[in-house]
Amino acid sequence: MTAPAFEEFEPARDCGCPGCVHRRRTRRRPLPGRLARLPATRGMVVVAAVSAALGAVNPAAALPAGHSPHRQAVPGDGEPDTPQGAEAPLHGSGGGTAPPGGSPSPRTSRSAIIKRAKAWVTAKVPYSMSRYWTDGYRQDCSGYVSMAWGLSSNQWTGSLAKYGVKITKSQLQPGDILLYHNTADPQNGSHVVIFGGWTDYTHTYYKVYEQTPPHTRTQTTPYPYWSHGSKYVPYRYKGLAAGSAGAEATGGKSSTAFPGAAAFGPGAVNAYVTELGRMLVARGAGPYYPKGPGPAWSEADRRATEAFQRAQGWSGEEADGRPGPRTWELLTSGGGRDITPGADGPASHGVPGYPGKGYFRPGQSNDHVTRLGIQLARKGFGRFYGDGPGPRWGEADRQAVAAFQRSQGWRGGAADGSPGPETWRRLFA
Repeated sequence: MTAPAFEEFEPARDCGCPGCVHRRRTRRRPLPGRLARLPATRGMVVVAAVSAALGAVNPAAALPAGHSPHRQAVPGDGEPDTPQGAEAPLHGSGGGTAPPGGSPSPRTSRSAIIKRAKAWVTAKVPYSMSRYWTDGYRQDCSGYVSMAWGLSSNQWTGSLAKYGVKITKSQLQPGDILLYHNTADPQNGSHVVIFGGWTDYTHTYYKVYEQTPPHTRTQTTPYPYWSHGSKYVPYRYKGLAAGSAGAEATGGKSSTAFPGAAAFGPGAVNAYVTELGRMLVARGAGPYYPKGPGPAWSEADRRATEAFQRAQGWSGEEADGRPGPRTWELLTSGGGRDITPGADGPASHGVPGYPGKGYFRPGQSNDHVTRLGIQLARKGFGRFYGDGPGPRWGEADRQAVAAFQRSQGWRGGAADGSPGPETWRRLFA
């Protein structure tokens, strides 16, 4: 019998096999005490004699057909690769199968999908392609979507599409997904995320829920994703309950039914006003909310509602800025026309899209701050953001802006970190 053969290897950066994944992780860990001074021991691959007799076997061949581990496209925010597991029952191979007679596409609602997605974000579920969370779902990107959609088993990016129907960008609503399955090479780029709603009126950024190292997260993301942008396809879950096509519900309760005219207008303070604002922002009303939607009815709500009504071609009493049953139905169903950016949108100094310095001051929180931060990160100034750009103006934003201004050759007061119209023009040129 031939003695086992040993071969030294260096972990490949783009390989998703467990050996390379483990070596990449352990190679970066400093060794304690005197061991840190010793040369690093390279990994060893043991090939049994029987393998030599049968010939070399591709590692991917050991997996079921079509179920290779695959990896996420490396996002522009520097996240590492994220391989994912294959189709599996809840709790893994030893956890049994779905209950007999169970529906492969159980009925659910948008509010339930988002509520489940948020639960993992709150718990900061660690990423793993082999471990299963307490609810039975695998702790990778496709397991996360399987959990949020309430599927009876763990799926992968190659099978999730059969549980949904293709939709267009304009039809996206919270609870839908953006799926990239690289059929030519599943190990290169495949990933899936949950759409949480638009964050700007241009529909170029959205709130994402995704499972990625080191744990589940939500953040503002450029549409459709950081990389492989042309590859992501929007899907809507087939088991979505009728009447649940509205925006993300407030407080975990669906509110697709029109609550009545008394819920809106001067003096009204309730969750329906907040939900109205969120739905309007998703349809292009972001410029009317410099501080974001809230529970207290305001002039911003009235103007945003009026803009949406006028976008439908309505006038007179039909476009009075007060949401009625028709307005509410279009917003919750995703129907009708979006608001077209016009003269009422924020702009100043003749620079398109620039809202004015008032949006970039301590205490301000709005979509323009998020958009500014994402663009700064794209230009190479993201090192100032520990947790990524967000809607609240802070010192990280000021430092990033100042660094960009200095890169333009500006000094002194011209590089004070306050984005003026020329800074905005150059940044978004």
